[in-house]
Amino acid sequence: MATSFADTEIALEPELAICDAHHHLWVRGGESYSLDDFVRDAGTGHNIRSTVLVECGTHYWQEGPAETRPLGETEFFESAAIASGRERSIKVAVGIVGHADLRLGDRVAPVLEAHMAISPKRFRGIRHQTTYDADPALRSTTVKGLLADAQFRRAVACLAKYNLSYDAWLYHTQIDELIDLARAIPTVTIILDHIAAPLGIGPYKGKRSEVFQVWSRAIAELATCASVAIKLGGFGSLRSGYDWHERKTRPGSLEIASVIAPYFEFCIEKFGVDRCMFESNFPVDKRSYDYVVIWNAFKRITQNYSRKERAALFHDTAARLYRLSDKLE
Repeated sequence: MATSFADTEIALEPELAICDAHHHLWVRGGESYSLDDFVRDAGTGHNIRSTVLVECGTHYWQEGPAETRPLGETEFFESAAIASGRERSIKVAVGIVGHADLRLGDRVAPVLEAHMAISPKRFRGIRHQTTYDADPALRSTTVKGLLADAQFRRAVACLAKYNLSYDAWLYHTQIDELIDLARAIPTVTIILDHIAAPLGIGPYKGKRSEVFQVWSRAIAELATCASVAIKLGGFGSLRSGYDWHERKTRPGSLEIASVIAPYFEFCIEKFGVDRCMFESNFPVDKRSYDYVVIWNAFKRITQNYSRKERAALFHDTAARLYRLSDKLE
């Protein structure tokens, strides 16, 4: 197990307002990451003003129709948000992204309404995970080609009626499928998680240059879809293929910034700061680096950006697209 780096690196520019646009709380697979755990990680010096809490398959109801069981997760997230608003300096889950089975097509509407009834002030969107790769080394959460399915697309289109966004979670090899979806349904705001996860394991191991070429061409094309925004983060996951989780000493922000800067700078160049937002992806990325360190890396990458550009990247873009209010309690 890697040793902690947090006690030797302090938060840079602690006054800079941050909305963490993507993190989780969960109890699953014998592991727990609670509100207390997140606040402990996030309370290490950065000015975390608000967060977006994203679905991860936790706390589903154990009874009732299958399509309604994810409502239990939203119920859990809403309770965490209320507890955070009353008791914490960090406003956790100012925005909530839940799960609904988008294969339901038009029948997804009552499920969306139920999510919004549970969390009327905070519920902002749906994520239906669609990662797919034919190689067993990669985790597939769906079958090939789901984004083109007619029922799935009808459900995505239904989100516009409720002013909900669609969080897209897929691999870099699937970006073309997301481009087709965005062009077919331009009325729905699509927010791409983890810059579409440029892969570094399985058949992609040792092929970073080739992967970057494929990824960058697709990202540039995706950026022409005005309804799409992108989350900058997610490199701490094992799918990225780095050895950070295996080291005795965890990486510092200088090293991480040098690795991720080419990807993030490319996204910012193509999408612009008004469609880019930073995310911690904790606790998934916690296995590779500390919370204080990853936000320091983001700050290092953007040190030459203007004050307005940095405000957008660290806070304002997420707050605008997810329609957040730091004052929620």
